[in-house]
Amino acid sequence: MTEDQVKQIVKDIIDEIAPDEDTSDLKDDVRLRDQLDLDSMDFLDIVMELRKQHGIEVPEEDYPQLASLDSCAAYLTPKFAAKGA
Repeated sequence: MTEDQVKQIVKDIIDEIAPDEDTSDLKDDVRLRDQLDLDSMDFLDIVMELRKQHGIEVPEEDYPQLASLDSCAAYLTPKFAAKGA
């Protein structure tokens, strides 16, 4: 799985949990919370959906690594690769 595919997965999850947010113009290197109206519960929902939909566990101490699309891709791509996705 490529980093671009991982970014799309994150966008798709955001579209599910926050359907009023427009993810089409997200900048890859800017914090998601600075671009979208996401609160801490929304962020937890993203983490839970990663686990539910893809079996990807994100420990709480790693949450800061999911700040932007770029950092999500850098953190999650090896996890998807380890799952054989």
